Amino acid sequence: MILLRSKREIEKMRWSGGIVADIMDELEELIAPGVRTIDLDRRAGARMEKSGARSAFMGYASPVPGVPPYPGNICVSIDEAVVHGIPGERVLEEGEIVSIDIGVCCNGYYGDMARTMPVGKISSEKKALIETARESLARAVEKARSGNRLGDISHAIESCAEERGFSVVRDFVGHGIGQQMHEEPQIPNYGRPGSGPRLNAGMVLAMEPMINAGGHGVKVLEDGWTVVTADGKPSAHFEHTVAIGENGPEIMTWRKKSR
Repeated sequence: MILLRSKREIEKMRWSGGIVADIMDELEELIAPGVRTIDLDRRAGARMEKSGARSAFMGYASPVPGVPPYPGNICVSIDEAVVHGIPGERVLEEGEIVSIDIGVCCNGYYGDMARTMPVGKISSEKKALIETARESLARAVEKARSGNRLGDISHAIESCAEERGFSVVRDFVGHGIGQQMHEEPQIPNYGRPGSGPRLNAGMVLAMEPMINAGGHGVKVLEDGWTVVTADGKPSAHFEHTVAIGENGPEIMTWRKKSR
């Protein structure tokens, strides 16, 4: 069942989304060669605590038996890492791209977003990859309108990636969001226009294109969390929490740089 949120609930999610966007903007200012990913995680954790929020990721249970709960406040995925990279002692290096995924819960409601950023100067291919992932999310948001179908969002992402020579990850998807981090519906990054459930005002969706420079195949590393491209080529990830309103989509995780 896809839940429809009241205006009061939307306001609470707007607040959570604002916290996420503020933290993301702060972390982006820190991205540079020589920065440890654990330091990004600690800064995010401190900002969450100051804002009265908690990490949506820390302690998240894996669906795979034997894999320990997620240990970080945020996800930090570098180059070929698609999603769920665990912060640690790894140091960012010139020419890499880094995807940061942040989720918080505040006053019982969640906000979730991701952004891929360059570390210093990067290759033209990586620049194109980042811009394609960003544009695919923008196209998806535009389709988040009452009366459209879920497949319109999915197709917008897929067509943007493929027309530029990239591929979309198929094994991981976007999702509904509200009082739980992951709710119905699942939102694939590929699909047919005009297919799937009809979109209605009050739905809140976390749309998250994961775009690969090579093939769409992925695998999970031995830590049980980090997802990487099967061919070792880089991947970019963007995400916004979006509410479908009577007059169109509203990005909840938005600040001056949160696009």
